[in-house]
Amino acid sequence: MSTLEQLRFDNTYARLPPGFGARVEPRALSNTRLVSANPSALRLLGLSPEEARRPEFLEAMGGGRPLPGMEPFAMVYAGHQFGVYVPRLGDGRAMLLGEVRGPSGEKWDLHLKGGGPTPFSRGGDGRAVLRSSIREYLCGEAMHGLGIPTTRALCLLGSDAPVYREEVETGAMIVRMAPSHVRFGTFEFFHYTEQPEHVARLADHVIDAHFPHLSGAPERHVRFYAEVVERTARLVAQWQAVGFAHGVMNTDNMSILGLTLDYGPFGFLDEFEPGFICNHSDHRGRYAFDQQPRIALWNLACLGEALLTLISEDDARAALATFEPGFSAHFLTRMRAKLGLTETKEEDRALVGDLFALMAEARVDYTRFFRALSRVDAVVEMFPDRARFEAWAERYRARLTAEGSVDTERRARMERVNPRYVLRNWMAQDAITQAQRGDFSRVDRLLTALEDPFTERPDHADLTQEPPSWGRHLVVSCSS
Repeated sequence: MSTLEQLRFDNTYARLPPGFGARVEPRALSNTRLVSANPSALRLLGLSPEEARRPEFLEAMGGGRPLPGMEPFAMVYAGHQFGVYVPRLGDGRAMLLGEVRGPSGEKWDLHLKGGGPTPFSRGGDGRAVLRSSIREYLCGEAMHGLGIPTTRALCLLGSDAPVYREEVETGAMIVRMAPSHVRFGTFEFFHYTEQPEHVARLADHVIDAHFPHLSGAPERHVRFYAEVVERTARLVAQWQAVGFAHGVMNTDNMSILGLTLDYGPFGFLDEFEPGFICNHSDHRGRYAFDQQPRIALWNLACLGEALLTLISEDDARAALATFEPGFSAHFLTRMRAKLGLTETKEEDRALVGDLFALMAEARVDYTRFFRALSRVDAVVEMFPDRARFEAWAERYRARLTAEGSVDTERRARMERVNPRYVLRNWMAQDAITQAQRGDFSRVDRLLTALEDPFTERPDHADLTQEPPSWGRHLVVSCSS
């Protein structure tokens, strides 16, 4: 294990030419305190939990006193927000503290959110509040526990400093981690400002750092774009299979590495509702749960346009054409696993589609249903029209028999892919309410449950229940 002072910084993004962002100085909040430090994320940097308890950790991660080697830097980018192009966004309330090389040489961006204004704040205060910071801190780790590519969370810091959103709240900071925070919108900025040399420089930077098998290849840019399409198709298939709605899939919130990026008005399905809208600002349902695959494809088309100085339009169209079959294949693979199936059969698409129709009609709880389905007789009571579900269940049993499924083995398989715990909005809100009263214990309790969401924990039985009445229709927004 290393000490803070032994962290190896290699700030590759800050060394890119002028115009890729701006050097900034984070501004600490008053009375900053450590709310939670994530042991598994600390290990990625080679740090022990004891290092997070040092005052130097709080100072460095909270913007008070940078560590040797840190070069705080705000990244510039643009993006399509709700389908409308916004020419200049950038890290308005976030900044790269620096890029750390982990024990095995892997690179991790340390990205401070809430560290004060940057040149891209557009009149904002550059701050974050405890409410939204808790949601992001927990959801990044929840997604990682589910095996879904995501940014991680290193630590969560709180403060008594007032920050105004819809009302006055207390300020907070979160340090998130990812191999890169480059977005589709980063490429769009240089494309729309007619800087093709920076489009090429950015593409080669990302390829060299994260797609090294393509470095120097003559067709590297075409192959790079094709791989981004494939990664995005796989990511969204994972979202759909686990019942996750991102809420605000603007192109500036789409990771070039296929990571889940920027947790705002997200929501995991409670009642199964295909058109579930988790963002109360999304009045037309552009980012509804069932629209996510379509929007991902639309966003990839925007990225393809931004790369047209590097690839031909025909090559871009050919890459985009792989999205829908790729998404469908990944999604069906995941759904077969959730159903405990080991073989691929043509009728599986109809089996899944008909199940979803029944679930939507009965508005069954998505996570609880699939967890209980390992014992199919246990879920019949979830459906008012038992006869219709039993007809589907007979097809399902016949499908299992046809592949020689062994019940005990199938149940074990299903419980390895159908989570017991997901971060429901009511759980996050409960932790937020307690934290606003000065009790942070529920944040760490949720972190513990969500880092291994497939293992039954008797002491977390309350997290498996249906949402309480007050938590069934919580309103979340882009400021959440």
